Amino acid sequence: MTILEEIRNTLFSLQDLKYRELQIRTIPSRDPESIIGVRTPELRRYAKQLSKREEVSEFLTDLPHPYFDEDQVHAFIISEMKDYDSCMARLEMFLPYVDNWATCDQISPKVFRKHRKELLTKIRGWISSDRPYTIRYGLGMLMQHFLDEEYDPAYPELAAGIRSDEYYVNMMIAWYFATALAKQYEEVLPYIENRRLDVWTHNKTIQKAIESYRITPEQKDYLRSLKIQKDGRR
Repeated sequence: MTILEEIRNTLFSLQDLKYRELQIRTIPSRDPESIIGVRTPELRRYAKQLSKREEVSEFLTDLPHPYFDEDQVHAFIISEMKDYDSCMARLEMFLPYVDNWATCDQISPKVFRKHRKELLTKIRGWISSDRPYTIRYGLGMLMQHFLDEEYDPAYPELAAGIRSDEYYVNMMIAWYFATALAKQYEEVLPYIENRRLDVWTHNKTIQKAIESYRITPEQKDYLRSLKIQKDGRR
């Protein structure tokens, strides 16, 4: 049995049909037939086992995978990689095949924490892509790694410059700015006050920020006053 057959057989053995129905509803960009229905903790555990095996490279180069759950395993294996260059090479190979928010948001290599300078260069390239989930991934990494001690005022400018008709891109822009408001409120507030985002993303940012426990009641009240009404007024 090849490792490809082994992985697929294992995933089907872990199938949870009720969970599969939930995933079909929450991941509309994937064909329901491509969703096996394995719970995320099971996928993480299995990916950790696979990451220690040399022959896993056969699976990582067998793209595209026909099953969503295989993409999830792939994402978790990449996240386990400890060598930055190898990790980035695998990620760059995989990103063009990422076609849903769940897989996109699961790729989070710990090794990136030690290579933020090189990562920033990659992020700039990703958010300039014409592939929506590559853009979303770049934004996610900008949010995860560059809103704390590594923050620079130039970074929200990168996010604000993105214009897209893709729901999952605009949702990530809103998520980025809502998180940025929680962490760098005074620095980022002008992007909302000056309406630097499109109307939908502007209002979604405010909604998500108001839901955050890290935003004070006073800040929430002010953000509510900045919401753009349907007629364009505040």
